[in-house]
Amino acid sequence: MTLGDFIRSVGDDPVPATLYFLMLPTLALLTNWIAGKQAFQAPWKYFYALLVYAACIPGIFAACLSVYLFLFQRGGSIFNVNLIAQVLPILSMVLTLAVIRQRVSFAYVPGFSKLSSLMLGLSVIFFLMYLLDRTRIIAFVYMPVQYLLLIVIGSLLVLHYTFRQLIR
Repeated sequence: MTLGDFIRSVGDDPVPATLYFLMLPTLALLTNWIAGKQAFQAPWKYFYALLVYAACIPGIFAACLSVYLFLFQRGGSIFNVNLIAQVLPILSMVLTLAVIRQRVSFAYVPGFSKLSSLMLGLSVIFFLMYLLDRTRIIAFVYMPVQYLLLIVIGSLLVLHYTFRQLIR
């Protein structure tokens, strides 16, 4: 099964995916109501971590897919966007994170810093890919691909270090 086949199958039978992505913010609201003031303590913060990962992994994937299709697949129409596979995961992720944020700080959610680093890293990679694509720098450089990859990895490390210093 290819990625296109998967997106088509989600579009053909949207009920399971729709229920899943509507269930996540609903569970977050229910957990906020049940946990109350103890939302940052041990049993609840792990459930919040589960909700965050269940919402963010498909949401980040859908965001990356949408950005890739928008930036690099020229000639595509916005009318061809699959709402269930490309828009609903992003909306569910944002809504779930907003509901969780009402009750508990993300500093208490285990592993959230890893997800935010992943989002930042993917954003930087897409920005670098976009710059390389638009400037046509790859077509004019006669260096081996290994050196170009080392340059990209080095620039990612420098950007990661500078963002870490800014956050402190």
